[in-house]
Amino acid sequence: MEHDDEKMIITLTMADYPYKLSVNRKDEQLYRDAAKLVNEKVNLYRSRVPGGSVDNYLVMVAFDMAYRWVEVEERNDTVPYRQSLEELVREFEERFRDEQPGEAESAGEAFSCG
Repeated sequence: MEHDDEKMIITLTMADYPYKLSVNRKDEQLYRDAAKLVNEKVNLYRSRVPGGSVDNYLVMVAFDMAYRWVEVEERNDTVPYRQSLEELVREFEERFRDEQPGEAESAGEAFSCG
């Protein structure tokens, strides 16, 4: 359970607006880095589309980050890899199961160094 002394109040300015947040002390830098990224993206959209509203810039930032999140999730989808690995394991198990005891002994003798 978290103690109150592990929490702290920080103020982050994003898109020219201050936000007070209660955060875990150990995560403070992550929050600050995230706010910095939001500001960098807002400023990027401001430079590309001057005269827009802050709301529009923030929507574009949210969309940009959501797109990147989905992209990373798709890239990190391990289901196909796990399925291939399971198939390989089944093939190895079948080979070892089908192998005759005499074949395994003679193969071991062929690699003997003595």
